[in-house]
Amino acid sequence: MASQMSSAVDADLHRDRRRALLDALPTGSLVVMAAYSQKVRSKNIKYHFRQDNDFLYLTGFAEPDAYAVLYREDGDDTLILFCRPRDKDAEVSFGKRSGPQGAICDYGADDAFIIDEFEPKLLELLKGKTRIYVSDELNRLPNLWQLINRERFQTPFDVPKAYRQLSALASVLHPMRVIKSQAEIGLIRHAVNASIAGHKALMQAAAPGVNEGVLAATFMLEIAKHGCVDVGYPNIVAAGNNACCLHYEENCCTVNEGELILVDAGAEYGHYSADITRTFPATGRFTPAQRRIHNLVLAALDAAIARVRPGTRWNILYETCMEVMAKGLIELGLLQGSLDEVMKSESYKRFTVHKTGHWLGMDVHDVGPYQDGSGNWRALEPDMVFTIEPGIYIPADAMDVPSEYRGMGVRIEDDMLVTEDGCENLSAACPRSTDEIEAFMAGRITAG
Repeated sequence: MASQMSSAVDADLHRDRRRALLDALPTGSLVVMAAYSQKVRSKNIKYHFRQDNDFLYLTGFAEPDAYAVLYREDGDDTLILFCRPRDKDAEVSFGKRSGPQGAICDYGADDAFIIDEFEPKLLELLKGKTRIYVSDELNRLPNLWQLINRERFQTPFDVPKAYRQLSALASVLHPMRVIKSQAEIGLIRHAVNASIAGHKALMQAAAPGVNEGVLAATFMLEIAKHGCVDVGYPNIVAAGNNACCLHYEENCCTVNEGELILVDAGAEYGHYSADITRTFPATGRFTPAQRRIHNLVLAALDAAIARVRPGTRWNILYETCMEVMAKGLIELGLLQGSLDEVMKSESYKRFTVHKTGHWLGMDVHDVGPYQDGSGNWRALEPDMVFTIEPGIYIPADAMDVPSEYRGMGVRIEDDMLVTEDGCENLSAACPRSTDEIEAFMAGRITAG
């Protein structure tokens, strides 16, 4: 069993990230970032807090209600944090606060102040800065434009005015986050391995008569044994026709005899997420129709994985999946026409309905562009991490489809790391094929 990850912050890691960002910004830039606020669930009960990922990526500071200012001057990089003051009573009730001193000592800030000092200090820091980059996802700085221009309206008419340009930090930072460091890859790998254990435990517990919620809880218990106390997104445990809702989260139905169970679940470790989907039969044995659809989805996934290498364009993975599934659906009689006709009309989208992958990292649908500045699909590079997740969905009300196919959704999703000469399927150890799944589930304990 892995121990819970240390809460210590790697100040050097975050300093290196800030240096790389400032290297990419023009001279005279100032970065202003707003942390998330903690949300109230009910009265004095709060939701578990999770920091804004961009803020965390650059500062490591995990507390709510904070601001950060970052700039380079005379070759020196400076981080200033504004945070909540120490408060003995509040800390007894809701946990320790760092306060300005802790922001400096524990997080490597060059200076720190209580949050009430943010506005006057920012006005001082704006002097001489012409490009302001802002990260404020929850709109905690609605008056920033007026603030950065206040000096212009308050100076005498014969004093030079500062005309500043306001830009989104994401335009520079998010492309950088697409390429993962070895430390980030290590955290993702741990999250993936914990998720594989969770999926296996869930498969072992699955049987007709078991509630989806019990299976979701089984996943949580298993990943906790690997030091993961949270997930990157709500668990999806969807039996039968529930799987035709892509982001089904209710997890409240009893699994019926003969149904497939689609499980999309990914542990989070050190703020980095896994994202794995497997689909398997409640009884442990696929029906012939279920096997055909599952094998088709897996064939599409494996065909796309075979294309993953540096230089491959992102869109190729989706196009590969669609072509394989369209051909298979024609052969099964679920689509009519030639392959060329089906691909041109995109009639396959009736059963495929979604794209087939996304970047993976601090956000499960991680940030960063899929196209370059000219609109061309981005070429894969080493140390990119992303998912491939083809799926076929045939709802129960598709009355023109043979009954043996109705009421099932099959999605299979793996987490891919691009290497120097190809790729590594990080989640390959989670049973994937129909034969592997049946063999693995043969040893499960049937629920009484």
